[in-house]
Amino acid sequence: MNEQHSHDHEHTEPPSSTELRVKSIESLLVEKGLVNSETIDKIIDTYETKVGPNIGKAIIARAWTDPQFKSDLLDKPDIAISAFAEIGGQGEQIRVLENTDQVHNLVVCTLCSCYPWPILGLPPVWYKSAPYRSRAVADPRGVLEQFGTTIPTNVEIRVWDSTSEMRYLVLPQRPEGTENWTEEQLIKLVSRNSMIGVEIVNPPTMGTVNE
Repeated sequence: MNEQHSHDHEHTEPPSSTELRVKSIESLLVEKGLVNSETIDKIIDTYETKVGPNIGKAIIARAWTDPQFKSDLLDKPDIAISAFAEIGGQGEQIRVLENTDQVHNLVVCTLCSCYPWPILGLPPVWYKSAPYRSRAVADPRGVLEQFGTTIPTNVEIRVWDSTSEMRYLVLPQRPEGTENWTEEQLIKLVSRNSMIGVEIVNPPTMGTVNE
């Protein structure tokens, strides 16, 4: 007798305690009539598809493939970005910082957590933390190394302090080996952290699918 069992379903990891708590709170709010599930779904969709890192990634990929757009993005960022998202008051005054072989840019907000959330989503917890806000200015190379990012000593690191009047978006360098890639393929390489400046965009690995 063959004791091997076949399964016609996929195994999934159980939800984390945080996910369970969020679901419980959501269910309670819906049950009490304080919110409805359709509203929650719309909010989630907004942050997943209309604002957030996906918007930023698309902007970076376009800049890598379209020289005219890149020029506009650096010179008139508000106009260039408006083609992708309604940036509003949280992103109207934004400057795009281009990383080069000579300069690496790093963004911080030393006073609070000013952040271009319409194109990067909500700020990560570490961005709002006191250690990052203080050390990014005092020891930027040390902070970058904590993220696994080593910048050559001959490359200048410039730290930019976001404020309520001015926010920043880092345009990371396009990695080698992607010369013939499409925007859709490039988007997958860009990370939120690279648009803050704590990471670089690494070249595709041997196992990367380039279709």
